[in-house]
Amino acid sequence: MKLDPTSLRLFIAVVEEGSIAQAARREHLVAAAVSKRVAELEAILRAPLLKRSHRGVVPTEAGLTLLRLARHVVHTLEDTYAQMVDFAVGVRGQVRVFANISAITQFLPEDLATFSRLHPQVQIALEERNSADILKAVAQNEADVGIYTALAHNEDVETLDYEHDDLVLVVRKDHPLARRSNVKFDDLLDWDLVGLREGSAINKALEEGAARLGKSLRIKVHVTGYDALCLMVGAGMGIAVAPRHCARFYAAELNLLEVALDDPWSRRKLSICVRALASLPPVARLLVDHLQDCSAARRGSL
Repeated sequence: MKLDPTSLRLFIAVVEEGSIAQAARREHLVAAAVSKRVAELEAILRAPLLKRSHRGVVPTEAGLTLLRLARHVVHTLEDTYAQMVDFAVGVRGQVRVFANISAITQFLPEDLATFSRLHPQVQIALEERNSADILKAVAQNEADVGIYTALAHNEDVETLDYEHDDLVLVVRKDHPLARRSNVKFDDLLDWDLVGLREGSAINKALEEGAARLGKSLRIKVHVTGYDALCLMVGAGMGIAVAPRHCARFYAAELNLLEVALDDPWSRRKLSICVRALASLPPVARLLVDHLQDCSAARRGSL
């Protein structure tokens, strides 16, 4: 008996959902059919792939290895089909891009728009993720290109420079800190904060800074985007930290002020990551080169 793409796809669903029943619902099958496929895989490979309990399933070491290989196989098959079908309508490929919210809201709209005008035959599948998840996804072949806030990591990827991303404080004009030309991190800890969702790079930086000082953050509300963050600041829910370009846009719209942060951690880098430049699909390499060209053009215009 040989491995088949359907069984591999179902195995991926089971691991991602943590439950055979949930995977069956996701794939519109009965649970018994999914369970049989997994059992057949275990028989073929002569290794247990899942640890089963009343709380669901988790992959064994063999299961984690198969998950990585299966994702690669399934993606390759889907990409092969998509590219061959696309020849009929003049499209020549797709690039899967995972990026964090800072890149998506500040630099990617214009960069991807100019790329699409230059290469209308290339499709871009863009997803927003946090930086740690982006690195992992690229390493595991879930994405071709990742754009993330530079951080220490152990993922097996190659990185390239993209952009600088300075953080500022966003406050209402009637807030006491609005009278300052710049503030230090210590100054923020006496006030209620509006934070991004847990796991975001900015939240982690704030939490680590507070921990170094032996203090806690007073985050009053978490939001998922910079528009919501600035709206909450405008409504008086607290002050917030945001990238300068985003803060400037929303501050003008919502009558807020940006105040410079006088701390080294507020000067961040956005980086590009790929599994390996040498083996990157041509259309993905085309996009990476374009992103770096756009960044260089912005620096040259300053």
